Amino acid sequence: MSRALARTAQRISAAALCALALGVGARCAAATPSPPTRARVAQGMLEGVRAGRTVAFLGVPYAAPPIGPNRWRAPQPLRPWSGVRRAQHFAPSCLQTLSPQGFGPWSSEYGVHGALSENCLYLNVWTPLHRTHALPVMVWIPGGAFISGSGSVPIYDGEHLAAHGIIVVTVNYRLGVFGFLTDPALAAEALRRHEPPGNWGLQDILAALRWVRTNIGAFGGNPREVTLAGQSAGAIAVQDLMASPLAHGLFARAIAESGLPNSRLPDSPMHMPTLAAAERAGARFALATGARTSAALRALPPAALRTTAAPMSSPLIMPSIDGELLPASPEQRLAAGRFARIPVLIGMNADENTGFRDTPETLTSAAWSARLQRRFGALAARVARQFPAHSPRARARALRAVRRAVGLAAIYHWSRLRQAHSHAPVYAYLWTHLEPGPHSHRWRVFHSSEIPYVFGTLRAASQRHFTPLDRVVSRYMLHYWVNFIATGNPNGAGLAHWPALTPERMRIMRLGAHPAPQPILPPRLLSALQAYIARGGIPQLY
Repeated sequence: MSRALARTAQRISAAALCALALGVGARCAAATPSPPTRARVAQGMLEGVRAGRTVAFLGVPYAAPPIGPNRWRAPQPLRPWSGVRRAQHFAPSCLQTLSPQGFGPWSSEYGVHGALSENCLYLNVWTPLHRTHALPVMVWIPGGAFISGSGSVPIYDGEHLAAHGIIVVTVNYRLGVFGFLTDPALAAEALRRHEPPGNWGLQDILAALRWVRTNIGAFGGNPREVTLAGQSAGAIAVQDLMASPLAHGLFARAIAESGLPNSRLPDSPMHMPTLAAAERAGARFALATGARTSAALRALPPAALRTTAAPMSSPLIMPSIDGELLPASPEQRLAAGRFARIPVLIGMNADENTGFRDTPETLTSAAWSARLQRRFGALAARVARQFPAHSPRARARALRAVRRAVGLAAIYHWSRLRQAHSHAPVYAYLWTHLEPGPHSHRWRVFHSSEIPYVFGTLRAASQRHFTPLDRVVSRYMLHYWVNFIATGNPNGAGLAHWPALTPERMRIMRLGAHPAPQPILPPRLLSALQAYIARGGIPQLY
């Protein structure tokens, strides 16, 4: 055989091996074997970096920079590049206020670090170094009340999770006014272009999912096995996209950690505004800046676009019912059966509220009664009977238990709406493990404290002095999540059995030192909280 024929045979063999490994229709990096740190995506070649047993591709653009005329527009296509683009460092995070030392229970490893920029539509990919088949993918949406967060937060490092046989993608999306402001002119402009008239941050996540569908094969991933996952605002975004007709087919499973679309009632603190309400708020904001046109608004420097609006309550900085991406609120879509009928893993932490609300160590009898009356009205006495508390400390503990019970009732309410239309399994949990660290007795099992255990990133916080038990808990948490991402079922060898949540057996998994299933709530308490919700009470996690 001539040398030319031999080279041709080698190229054919490499292409055949790639097709076998990644599946029909997958994108292979090149006809000849590429270095293991390279991947060819639709826009060009990327050069990643070794990270343990994985290769990390960091700071990968998935859309054109949302600056200048692209500010407050649907994410625009990314131009190809020539040569090899280095993807070895995180890109800037989206504009936000930084707290690099942390705040409340969230120490520095929970926070955003590094540069900020309006040019921030980047994602990060971790893929195992050695692969024999197309792998399932998790696309992670950061939390942060839609005003903060980044795919480069230390506890989201995907190296350890990906080393267990999945691909991890973390995403930046526009935040605050850059991600959610709209006004009549911007909305009309978008509709003329046949684009959703707002929710730019959610549109970014859709663009990232489309990028994953097109390109994840280049990293060894299976575009048909994508799990969309997030925590807090990221989980609410997951719920929004499960209810969005524009997200159809972009993911096959979902994980929502500590986040529900609490949008049922107009008086809810997290009520989702209509497009009209968002436009009115945007018009007032634009008027306050002095900008008279969309062009003038887009020409303003980022520093001129600051707002003190309250997170999760102002139409300026939260998702809205725009009529296109979200034709109705997610809960209305859920009740009507218009949602993605896919397996879901969902849950909450035992003390979600400690970082957001006062958590008294003691509580007088009068203060306890007043709090119950404010929350439950005519049902206050019925609820109080489920939480006997005869001392100041017992009443403070009961207050935390009430908040926890309302969160579990919210999951129950959500699951019943869903089960009316879908038999796709739901696996629910309550995280009860106390993360060690400064003032842990005060913050208890706080909002987002499960994330380092899921990602296997306990090493990101050496000051917390993790114990062998913490590492055991992290191992089983990681394996539950990996199993779900791979199969839609968290169960596997060596793990305590996690039952699906069904109308007949409303059991959730208590995840802590000794994982075990338990009823979602005691029957009498569940009945009281069902009555509370039926009378217009607000089901919310925190």
